[in-house]
Amino acid sequence: MVTFTTEEGHLHSVPMTTQNTDFNGIVWFIGSKKSELVKNIQNHPQVNLGYSNISNNDYLSVNGIAEAVNDPQVLDQLWSSAYEAFFEQGKADPDIQLIRVICNGAQYWKGAGKLVTLFKLAKASISGETEQLGTSHTIKL
Repeated sequence: MVTFTTEEGHLHSVPMTTQNTDFNGIVWFIGSKKSELVKNIQNHPQVNLGYSNISNNDYLSVNGIAEAVNDPQVLDQLWSSAYEAFFEQGKADPDIQLIRVICNGAQYWKGAGKLVTLFKLAKASISGETEQLGTSHTIKL
C-alpha cells in the first residue's frame, strides 16, 4: 500500500505493485497520471509504503519522498505485458506515469506466529505479566 497526503491534508492509501525486485533505496511504481496519488505527490511528496506477508507474520513500513518521473529506459526495464490491461496503448500510452520513491527509513516487525501470539496473550491475561509478541527493527536509509 502507498499512503499519501491528499489536497485536503488527509492520509489516503492505495494498493500499488512494487516494480523493482532489487532494493537500492529506491522503489518504483507504474501509475496513471490521472490518479489521485500522482496528482497529490507534487505538493505532498512524503509517502509511506506498507508491505505485509501475513502467512509469515512479517510487516514492513517504509517512508520516503515520491516524485513523478519520465524515463523511457526505466519504463522499458519495469514494463510487463500485464499493464496492457490498464493502458490501452501499451508502453506508448500517454497516461503512464513512473513514480519513484526515494526511501528515508523503514520499520520491520516479525511476529511470533498466530498460535504463539494467542497463547502469549492468554498467558499474559491470566498471569498479568507482559509478553514479547515479536521483534521490531528500525532502519535509517
